[in-house]
Amino acid sequence: MDLYALGVDLGGTTMKGGLVHPSHGLVHEEVVDTEAEEGADRVLDRVAALVASLQAAVPAGAGALGVGIGVPGVVALDRATVIKPPNLPGWDRIHVPEAIRRRLDAPLPIVVENDANVAALGSAFFGAGRSFDSFIMATLGTGVGGAIVHRHRLFRGASGAAGELGHMSVDYEGPLARSGIPGAVEAYIGQAFLSRHARFRLLNEDTQLKGPAGPELEALTPRQLYEAAAAGDEPARAVLAWAGHKLGCALGGAVCLLDIRKVVVGGGISQAGDFVLEPTRRALHQFVLPSFREGLEVVRETLGNEVALLGAACLVFEQAEDGA
Repeated sequence: MDLYALGVDLGGTTMKGGLVHPSHGLVHEEVVDTEAEEGADRVLDRVAALVASLQAAVPAGAGALGVGIGVPGVVALDRATVIKPPNLPGWDRIHVPEAIRRRLDAPLPIVVENDANVAALGSAFFGAGRSFDSFIMATLGTGVGGAIVHRHRLFRGASGAAGELGHMSVDYEGPLARSGIPGAVEAYIGQAFLSRHARFRLLNEDTQLKGPAGPELEALTPRQLYEAAAAGDEPARAVLAWAGHKLGCALGGAVCLLDIRKVVVGGGISQAGDFVLEPTRRALHQFVLPSFREGLEVVRETLGNEVALLGAACLVFEQAEDGA
């Protein structure tokens, strides 16, 4: 009998659900609004409803092994307790599997993990990370996430929170990130911070962005930066190169600490491709010891949002394998 895993990617605005086969990957996907502003109970109701809908989509004659859920923020070592996740108001400490099972008629095994970690697992087993037995994952989106894969397994640290690349400081007198850490890389490359920096940097530049983003660049987005860079706009290219340099500085510290020399970069801002990644590679080369430069590689994850759903499902496959 074919066995599928259900994957859920829980975000502050939308949540995505997928039915994943271990060989064929994502075979069915659903997207619903999170309604995070309505509080934890409402969000958990919607997660349970999405899981029930995915269960109903399992093909006749097949079965479901369980549910994997990727969430923003810190997940305890038990892979169940979510602690004060960002963008989900009203959450404190919630044992998510218990809360979801209470809402389901046919409960399934449920495992929970940080969203950057599930993206790394999805990359390791279905995406750009497949050719590496160990790599560092960087996810560039609303914030900057990170994860560590060592010998095809997540390294989670002492409490489950290892890999927080976005909170590594590259300038102890730099701007404060949302976390309050001065000069954290997230304060430079997170979408809101990058858009704000680009706006003030480009206001007095001759750039085509003053059309789509408004004369004062008040509507500027990272995607517009990429589109302008791809069209040959040098000021836009310079901003993306600045962001890539900051990422490379942080990755240099991570590589020296971990002796892992492969990096996979995903998330929305990574869609800027080599406009960000080439400066990242140059900075990374500069900020590691000469003996660490052999084998250094930075690649882009091309699966997009699908990688998180695949990774959430991989949690289930791994748990089933470990329990076998």
